Amino acid sequence: MLFDKVAILGIGHIGSSLARVIRRDRLAGKLVAFDASADHRAKAIELDIADAATGDISEAVGGADLVILATPVGSFAELASAMAPHLAAGSIVSDVGSVKMAVIRDVGPYLPESVHFVPGHPIAGTEFSGPTSGFAELFHGRWCILTPPPGTDSKAVAKVTQLWEAAGSMIEMMDAGHHDRVLAITSHLPHLIAYTIVGTATDLETSLQQEVVKFSASGFRDFTRIAASDPVMWRDIFLNNREAVLDVLQRFSEDLTALQRAIRWGEGEKLQDLFTRTRAIRRSIIDARQA
Repeated sequence: MLFDKVAILGIGHIGSSLARVIRRDRLAGKLVAFDASADHRAKAIELDIADAATGDISEAVGGADLVILATPVGSFAELASAMAPHLAAGSIVSDVGSVKMAVIRDVGPYLPESVHFVPGHPIAGTEFSGPTSGFAELFHGRWCILTPPPGTDSKAVAKVTQLWEAAGSMIEMMDAGHHDRVLAITSHLPHLIAYTIVGTATDLETSLQQEVVKFSASGFRDFTRIAASDPVMWRDIFLNNREAVLDVLQRFSEDLTALQRAIRWGEGEKLQDLFTRTRAIRRSIIDARQA
């Protein structure tokens, strides 16, 4: 066992997947799920992915040597404030949020000096949500980025690393600010574009909208899959990584304007050059086994 007691706060898609890993490999003596939803708590017990499920934060984190925040990042400050008085000395607090600067800002100040803070982000997930959507293999072969603040206890970092390696993840250490800039382009911008394109389709007149659905080609289908992701989670991601997202969105907007100009003026050579370069990126993703 890596831990005596693990508390997972938020037993949705990512939280329930990690719970399944911990149960499968017996990485904790006891696993407690905390969730505001009574339905989620009941489902966690029904699925046997937790030893106990509670809506009481003190009961969840009391005596835990690892606490994982797996709720939308907008709730982290409130959770950190509520759980801080009940954290055991020497315990580790981590998370699975898609932004890291905001997590350090919202959680770090509440934690006692005796508690170790190791923020993390597993680069994995589907468009589905809730405890029934999780599965233990979700993280296999995927990256998990850890962004421990300077001075974080190395043993605490090692234990969190072991947890994610047990889940099948590859580990990368990264500065929190750099993480947010990287994810702004690889994850956050694509989701924003997907939400926009699907939103445009919903604003079409009824007859045309029906045909868009009926004759959806693979491109539009892929966008609808991304746009089906948890709206609360993505609202919080955009609000808490706004600077990096707005920066990359501005660059995308400029590139889109240049592409629009090339189409208008029939500049086929420019279009082909762009499509050739982007095709190479796809090949590199496949070679890295991240497709």
